Amino acid sequence: MFRRLVAGLLVFGLLAGFTASVIAQDKDKDKAVEKDKDKAKDGDKPKDGDKPKDGDKPKDGDKPKDGDKATLKWKFEKGKTFYQKMFTKTVQNMKVMNNDVPQTQAQTFYFGWTPTKVEGDKVTLEQSIEGVTMEIDIGGNKISYDSTKEATANNPLADYFKSLVGSKFTVELDTKDMKITKMEGRDDFLRKLVAANPQMKSLLETILSETALREMAEPTFAVIPAKEAAKGDKWSRKTKLAMGPIGTYDNEYSYVYEGTTGDIATIKVDTTLNYSPPQEAAGQGGLPFKIKAAKLKSTSKDGKITFNVKTGLLDKSTVKISLAGELSIEIGGTTTKVDLSQEQESTVETISTLPWKK
Repeated sequence: MFRRLVAGLLVFGLLAGFTASVIAQDKDKDKAVEKDKDKAKDGDKPKDGDKPKDGDKPKDGDKPKDGDKATLKWKFEKGKTFYQKMFTKTVQNMKVMNNDVPQTQAQTFYFGWTPTKVEGDKVTLEQSIEGVTMEIDIGGNKISYDSTKEATANNPLADYFKSLVGSKFTVELDTKDMKITKMEGRDDFLRKLVAANPQMKSLLETILSETALREMAEPTFAVIPAKEAAKGDKWSRKTKLAMGPIGTYDNEYSYVYEGTTGDIATIKVDTTLNYSPPQEAAGQGGLPFKIKAAKLKSTSKDGKITFNVKTGLLDKSTVKISLAGELSIEIGGTTTKVDLSQEQESTVETISTLPWKK
């Protein structure tokens, strides 16, 4: 039972590692407005002919400095493809039945984005998965895959990762509020994954709903508010990713615009992740276990986003999240406690070309 439980939890860990790395932001922001402390009161208005004194003139230090304001907005050009590299490293340890199960994952996805239609606030893009690399170390047992190399390792997960490469989606984006209104390509994507892993058919169909795919893709663009920002502006966003028998991830992001140097705008981001176990009606969805309860707490630090205001493209984003707590897992009618601790760092950066095609 221990081996089956660990195998199932590794599926949970892989999915948790991927879904927890998404970054996003809200379309609304609370703008700080500075008030002039020397503003005359209604009863103290200067009389006609009175001239302002030199001391009443605004000082140079009171004027907005270069870089204090910037227009944070994506720029899309029809037919012009840009690429993104998403790297996520997860260091996880589980204690199951007094046994430690350490796991380290390092995964890299290469995405291509091609605007096919740009009309006002509506943009249609084709998203393609160009490459995947994966390094997994489970208690000293290593699994690797690299689609960018001609010869790659042959292992149980290779066919799964290989099936991801070449997948394409059509995404309709509303750039006014940075929301994905429609996403096509799910059926073909699922067909490829199920062909590579028939035993995961039920689980994949449940967790990879059209809504879930939109929630995974939307943060790519929602990190930028599509508005002018002043230094010190703050805003936040909440997202929910429901994954059936895996549970629900509620993310809250808090942002602060820190200014612009040259063409690069910098935004600080703090992340709070709340995990909720699945509802009873969700069942097991093909998993070898059922998550009955969970008490997990997350913290984040040093999150940063840089955006190129000249090109109108994301430069780089970095999010670090720590997750710790316990899960109650039922398998074969027996409930077992699992202690979980996890450190994760995820980066997304825009690149001009794919490394293996230089």
